[in-house]
Amino acid sequence: MRTKLIAANWKMYKTPEQTTAFLAEFLPMVADHTRDEIVVCPPFVDLHAAVAAAKGSNVAIGAQNLHWGKEGAFTGEISAGMLTAIEVTHVIIGHSERRQYFNETDDTVNRKLETALENGLTPIVCIGEVLEEREAGLTEDVLRRQCVRAFNGISAKKAAKLAIAYEPVWAIGTGKTATPQMAVDAHLVIRHEAEKAFGEEFAAGLRILYGGSVKPDNATALLSESEIDGALVGGASLDPAGFTKIVKY
Repeated sequence: MRTKLIAANWKMYKTPEQTTAFLAEFLPMVADHTRDEIVVCPPFVDLHAAVAAAKGSNVAIGAQNLHWGKEGAFTGEISAGMLTAIEVTHVIIGHSERRQYFNETDDTVNRKLETALENGLTPIVCIGEVLEEREAGLTEDVLRRQCVRAFNGISAKKAAKLAIAYEPVWAIGTGKTATPQMAVDAHLVIRHEAEKAFGEEFAAGLRILYGGSVKPDNATALLSESEIDGALVGGASLDPAGFTKIVKY
């Protein structure tokens, strides 16, 4: 049995003070929750406050991005070493908004993934198709391409902590959600690509999350599927009570 991973992606919301207040409310509500791994990924400026607030709890803190370089003249970027220095344990890589607005490519995802793994972070690598690709029947082709390029040159041993988030881009922030069966079908494609890249045993243990307008009212239907190993939650994770309902689906 794969332990489900429920991750909050706060995107560009909340100040450090709001982060501390959120966790003060959220942590007691999930303190007895041991079934799933819980991760909160706030903006960079909130990470220090989040780590301090979550210390000793069952909630881990992740970043929303990182740079592949160890250090250097990369204005505005954050390195893996900076994240681990403040006890961040997870990182989202290749979110569709990074791809859409900030020129993230399959190749930069690969470089970031390699760096995250080398530094002991748990990477949540996002892949998924846009509406035009789904309507053209290209979903499987897109998922295969993104997996092949993301996994390139990475060994099964090195990739042990890897998690994948399937995000149908057309379902992010739109209120549209893939049906559980659509999500399962996509997850099976991803798992098959992981098997080809890393072997059958690795693929069987790989956690593949669903992301795309996950809310309290659809979380149970999605997360009850054995092939869906958790959720990457956007807007619905900004409210402590709402996110708790998703965690406790």
